[in-house]
Amino acid sequence: MNQALIQPDDYITLWGIIVVWASVSIFLEQRYSWAAKISGAIIALVGAIILSNTGVIPTESPVYDAVWTFIIPLAIPLLLFHVNFKKVWKESGRLLILFLISSVGTVAGTIISFFLLRDHIPYLDKLGAMLSASYVGGGVNFAAMAAKFAPPGEMVSSAVVADNLMMAIYFIVLMTIPTMGFFRKRFRAPHVEKVESGGMKEDGKTLAEGFWSRKEMSLKDIALSVGTAFLLVVVSFKIAELFAGLIPSGDDASFFLNLMNGLFGDKYLMLTTLTFLALALFPKYFESINGSQEIGTFLIYLFFVVIGIPASIPLIIQNAPLLLVFVLIIVILNLGISLGAGKLLKYDLEEILLASNANVGGPTTAAAMAIAKGWKDLIGPILVVGTLGYIIGNYVGTTLGLWFAGLM
Repeated sequence: MNQALIQPDDYITLWGIIVVWASVSIFLEQRYSWAAKISGAIIALVGAIILSNTGVIPTESPVYDAVWTFIIPLAIPLLLFHVNFKKVWKESGRLLILFLISSVGTVAGTIISFFLLRDHIPYLDKLGAMLSASYVGGGVNFAAMAAKFAPPGEMVSSAVVADNLMMAIYFIVLMTIPTMGFFRKRFRAPHVEKVESGGMKEDGKTLAEGFWSRKEMSLKDIALSVGTAFLLVVVSFKIAELFAGLIPSGDDASFFLNLMNGLFGDKYLMLTTLTFLALALFPKYFESINGSQEIGTFLIYLFFVVIGIPASIPLIIQNAPLLLVFVLIIVILNLGISLGAGKLLKYDLEEILLASNANVGGPTTAAAMAIAKGWKDLIGPILVVGTLGYIIGNYVGTTLGLWFAGLM
């Protein structure tokens, strides 16, 4: 980390690189057809991987933590301000079933990976618990299982690197699938078609530029967008913090209390819930605000840059190449079962990919993908469904960890 050209505590330079590269990615996507086909999200992510793996920027810094801590929570309500509220609940029910089926893929992949590699990777029972929980919920579950099963620190670090690299690679794969004829011929893709039909203009603009055409926006719009988003974040996080402290949780608490703590004590679930409540109570107010989607999307592009940075290829080759194989098997099974079940149950391609993304990367990466692709109607539903993965992830990880421990 300290061998990078730019040091972790050079905050202004690192912020500058993140913001400038996010801006360049958006410009390229809207200016050139080749970049539009790749998508600005992938350009942002791949550029970050190159910068970190060539030693230009460090793989860890408080700047990156700030993006997770402040930028993502702020982006979520901004992007939900103009979501079709009634459609969210309708789509959430559909996506929940698919998300749970996708979770079965994670469990199946973890079990198969464990039996194939348990003699080759030390502490795989503990690592399996951590990664299975993470690939149903997210980083919160990974941390919870690491604390619960307590594997050696170097193994945790190796698992984090493998997880980050796989997430970056998988995100690129998921973003690419909707552009491939093989999948378009076999699955319905109404959201992709909607963007393509509504985005292309006669003057030769790219889909992205057509979709993000210039809109009227005032200083008041910016103030109300950002101010309202901050208010929702602060209130939601404080309420979730209060519930998390009041409702008992942990090994000594009952299943019901742990469930209630997970539901009411989760910051992102509370933020999404309160945002939807505000949308229902004050629809005219939110309809009158312009620019919230543009501001929120720019913040998400900062996130795209940051999720690519920790994907250190030399570290994974040096420390734990088999761990990358372990998570690769999980991801392949997850995607395979998601696509198979989605085809059988007649789900749209976009729903299948987002459900798998919400499992492997969590609700934030799934929502980011929906935003980048212009699938506006699926942003809210996948946030709701993906956040529920935080609740069941710990139960999946604990069950598999205890079972695996008896087999080692």
